[in-house]
Amino acid sequence: MYNVKSKEAAEFICHQEILGTLEYAQKNKNNRELILQIIDKARECKGLSHREAAVLLECELEEYNKEIEELAKQIKEKFYGKRIVMFAPLYLSNYCVNGCIYCPFHSKNKNIRRKKLSQEEICKEVIALQDMGHKRLALESGEDPVHSSIDYILESIGTIYSIKHKNGAIRRVNVNIAATSVENYKKLKDADIGTYILFQETYHRDTYLKLHPTGPKHNYDYHTEAMDRAMETGINDVGIGVLFGLHPYSYDVVGLLMHAEHLEATFGVGPHTISVPRIISNKVSDDVFAKIVAVIRISVPYTGMIISTRENEQTRARVLALGVSQISGGSRTSVGGYVEKEVGNAQFKVMDNRSLDEVVGWLLDLGYVPSFCTACYSKGRTGERFMSMVKSGQIASICDANALITLKEYLDNYASESTLLRASRRNVVND
Repeated sequence: MYNVKSKEAAEFICHQEILGTLEYAQKNKNNRELILQIIDKARECKGLSHREAAVLLECELEEYNKEIEELAKQIKEKFYGKRIVMFAPLYLSNYCVNGCIYCPFHSKNKNIRRKKLSQEEICKEVIALQDMGHKRLALESGEDPVHSSIDYILESIGTIYSIKHKNGAIRRVNVNIAATSVENYKKLKDADIGTYILFQETYHRDTYLKLHPTGPKHNYDYHTEAMDRAMETGINDVGIGVLFGLHPYSYDVVGLLMHAEHLEATFGVGPHTISVPRIISNKVSDDVFAKIVAVIRISVPYTGMIISTRENEQTRARVLALGVSQISGGSRTSVGGYVEKEVGNAQFKVMDNRSLDEVVGWLLDLGYVPSFCTACYSKGRTGERFMSMVKSGQIASICDANALITLKEYLDNYASESTLLRASRRNVVND
């Protein structure tokens, strides 16, 4: 466990500092000398401050925006090579006591069919995922002390790890559940979870309170300080993110980077991953979304970035090049969706409905190496140890080899003839 005293949310997500940062960025968005200095600093691959990142995000100079995009591609290649980590979400329950107005799971929605998976149903879902070839899951559940208690979550994690079907096994269970107590985070750590993930949705306090009018999630401070409580218990890897489109994106990008800075300063290691879901695409255009990804990549070069099936094939291809290192495939966002294909209780509409095998083949065509590796987790390469290896460049040789080994495992056990042909054409693995 970390022996540290964390700050309160209002200290590390300071509203006045964000406003000051946005004002500074607006004043300097066409300041060629400053923008060039920031880009040159970014080339050192040691990251940028939230103020520097904000200037690049607001930059209107086309030649420098092209440079930002090219630099993001170079940094992505430097630290992640052609590897793309594969995962799938697994929804356990859509019972929820919160009133989040943007989420179909909210407590007052009478039009959704409520469902909670039994342990037997979890077995069936996991077997379906294993039969696709998945090795890494992101556990999802609504917040409900009765239907989704911590004991239920822990039992479900144990069930998932216990299932060995044919050649399948889930080797890493990441957990995306509501903010909880230090005691419960200790229990999650003892259950051998991978990364603990929690989206802030928006860092703008007033907007956050309006979007979450009722339920435990209404408590902005408790929610925002969740990562501190998790890391204090020794959970090494945490994942943060915002839901772009709920509030003006510039504010949330700055808040996101301030959160990352806080975790780095307090615990010696920033977030393991940053997720970039987009809820309303007409509020954040494709071009803006691509620039957000590029700016985040050069600001936190060592942090993994995740894109979900909220985005379509074209958008996913674009941001993969700019910084995304993890991608879901064959996803279902409903409870029981891998066994029952149409269950009518999805959290959001999937825009990329391709199977995992189709996504793997597509990635191969794009020149990537789909990776099902979980070796860092099993070998204890997490938290500070993982980040130190990334920063020194040691991790690349390990990850490249393991990505190819696990891709070969996938090709041998799960791939279609079409995907095998694509792999053969690229000659990415040898017999």
